[in-house]
Amino acid sequence: MPFIGNQPAESYASFETETFSVSATTNYTLSHAVTNENEIRLVINGVVQQPGSGKAYTASGTTLTLTSATVSGDVMYAVYLGRALQTVNPPNASVGTAQLASTSVTAAKLNNDIISGTTALASEPDDTDEFLVSDAGTLKRIDYSLIKGGGITEVDRWKMSNQSYGTANVFDSGWSRYTTLSGAPHGTGMTESSGVFTFPSTGVYEILFNTYCWNNATTRGYIGVFMQGSSDGFSSNDQELSLTYGNTSTAQDHDNIAQSCIYDVTNTSNNKFRLKTTSEGTSGFYRTYLTFKKLMET
Repeated sequence: MPFIGNQPAESYASFETETFSVSATTNYTLSHAVTNENEIRLVINGVVQQPGSGKAYTASGTTLTLTSATVSGDVMYAVYLGRALQTVNPPNASVGTAQLASTSVTAAKLNNDIISGTTALASEPDDTDEFLVSDAGTLKRIDYSLIKGGGITEVDRWKMSNQSYGTANVFDSGWSRYTTLSGAPHGTGMTESSGVFTFPSTGVYEILFNTYCWNNATTRGYIGVFMQGSSDGFSSNDQELSLTYGNTSTAQDHDNIAQSCIYDVTNTSNNKFRLKTTSEGTSGFYRTYLTFKKLMET
């Protein structure tokens, strides 16, 4: 229809209602004052009541008077016809998914830090933080503690000075962190005492070992090295993680040993690591290195 001035915005109207705590009485108090009973519609047990003197109810101010008393168990509410609430926006929780167009919600309306990842996080989230991730178009929550990390967090390298060991000897001396080229440690790093290495945190580790060795016996023999773990700090438990032999074909022969293992460290107090020999006679070990790399959480 024609009008003068700006085109009015569309509005949505709803009527305020009040539900009563019913008892055996004819008198109730309204939350809002009314001029008379025609400003409210009274419904009892699903039946609309007729307003007016000599009919079902009258009202004035905040006083509601019934012609007949209600009984316990009745359901009664009033609709305030004179208090229609109009808003330009739809009322809260009034819009369902059927009313939304398939492309109406854009990435610009969503939190980019959580949904698209296009904005960097200002700081490291807490382990209790949750994020929304998409699984075939369905948004799901995931704990940050399950996805944190972002790659290898521990790399450390150690070097042993030139040493000679007989059979069943632990490589217990001459160890120091090797930092000349690697800049180790990356992360907290390992600690060592009498050849026993302690891990900085639980997780699955890759351990690399290599050495240049020689048989200083007068006959041919073999040189072997165990990579060992323990579940009680080597108090009584030895776990064989890897074993490699070098075969010296003649007396005073030289060889090279290189080996690796994967060690699941579940307890930093009990899960330890060391090297131990198995050989004929006494052997010399030179250019001996150990590299520790944490691959993932346990």
